[in-house]
Amino acid sequence: MKIAIPYLDRTLPLEFPDENLLAVAEPNEFSSGGSPEEILAEALAKPWGPGTCTARGSVPAAPGGKSGQGLAEFLAGGRRVLIIINDATRPTPTEAVLGALLPVIERSGIETEGLTLLVATGAHRAPAEEEYRQILGGFYDKLRSRCVHHDARKDEDMADLGSTRNGTPILLNKRLFEADRIIATGSVEPHYFAGFTGGRKAFLPGIAAYKTIQANHKQALSPQSRSLALEGNPVHEDMMDALPLIKAPVFSVMTVLDKEQRTAAAAAGDLMASFYAAVESARRIFCVPVPAMADIVVSVAKFPMDIDLYQSQKAIDNGAAALKDGGTLILVSSCRDGIGDEAYAKLLAQASSPADAIERIRAGYKLGFHKAAKMAAVSGRAVVKAVTELPPEQLKSMFIGSAPSPQAALDEALMSARAGGAAVPKILILPDGCVTVPDPVR
Repeated sequence: MKIAIPYLDRTLPLEFPDENLLAVAEPNEFSSGGSPEEILAEALAKPWGPGTCTARGSVPAAPGGKSGQGLAEFLAGGRRVLIIINDATRPTPTEAVLGALLPVIERSGIETEGLTLLVATGAHRAPAEEEYRQILGGFYDKLRSRCVHHDARKDEDMADLGSTRNGTPILLNKRLFEADRIIATGSVEPHYFAGFTGGRKAFLPGIAAYKTIQANHKQALSPQSRSLALEGNPVHEDMMDALPLIKAPVFSVMTVLDKEQRTAAAAAGDLMASFYAAVESARRIFCVPVPAMADIVVSVAKFPMDIDLYQSQKAIDNGAAALKDGGTLILVSSCRDGIGDEAYAKLLAQASSPADAIERIRAGYKLGFHKAAKMAAVSGRAVVKAVTELPPEQLKSMFIGSAPSPQAALDEALMSARAGGAAVPKILILPDGCVTVPDPVR
């Protein structure tokens, strides 16, 4: 078995006997039914109305069979339109979405000066200029001057709206309340503690204050906060509790990408109905059955999720879902921008063991510690190796071993598995580990 593993601008070879292969689990094939432009146009032509789709699937339309409000009708009478867009850590096809939105906005009589594009950075850094070009594409020259980024640490930019049922303070960017129309854009895929990205996530954590994000992400320590889970997930509950406090009407455009990061589906209209519709498409694409638990998992963080270890951790978490206790998980990610937020890395470096790290997190939570908790939980029951640009000593401080190549890591893992009694160690390959959720038959 020969496999080419993507890494930066090249591929790295991986070879092992066919008998050792458990599965190569990638997002499922999905018939998109057209180009991105056609998919988005159809989504805008058939908007979802409130209550027409739920977490449990589609339900009958509102009384009288009324469909959702169209974008032109939504914009009528509006003069100050806020468009929330993702930052460069998400593969959302923002350029294509803007290409679908702008003609309708222009026909509605709204001038470019009436538009504000707010980059939903959450607690991430501001986009670099080349990242603005990546996000806006062909609309860079026209819209760059209308773009601002959210800064979670600027308390003066936030409106205090109370708290959620879980006690999380709700502070959101004031620009929400300066607009008379809000368009939320994003992409929907499984998320390791929010259940799914997209939809309500544009607001919290997308444009929330740092302390709001910190309190929300603390809920990730709950066992109910996991990939694919919405009902009973306290992280999702926080996000939902923030939505009724937004006063201006909200229109949503949510996309779902396939395994090649091409637009596979889109849903528009009511924020939550379009989100739930996109969730159903995301489940069909990203949830992949595998025949059993694996002795070794090779999980790859593809661009743009290879930006840092903070984002690439999703590939560790997804891979661990199909890894036997005592097995080896091999992360392949360049982490080209370093480790990301440093809080989680510092906590792990201060701990004597994964179990000690978890105890420290329980004793005093800070933003980013949920990442440390998830990583420590995996390192506590399995060996984690990484093929990355990060220094080996830095990885070691986070209970992750370093390997010069996927092949070297796999060869060592095979030796270890055989020494542990596995006659034919089984290997699971996740070429897009950040968004592939393996579902092993147990």
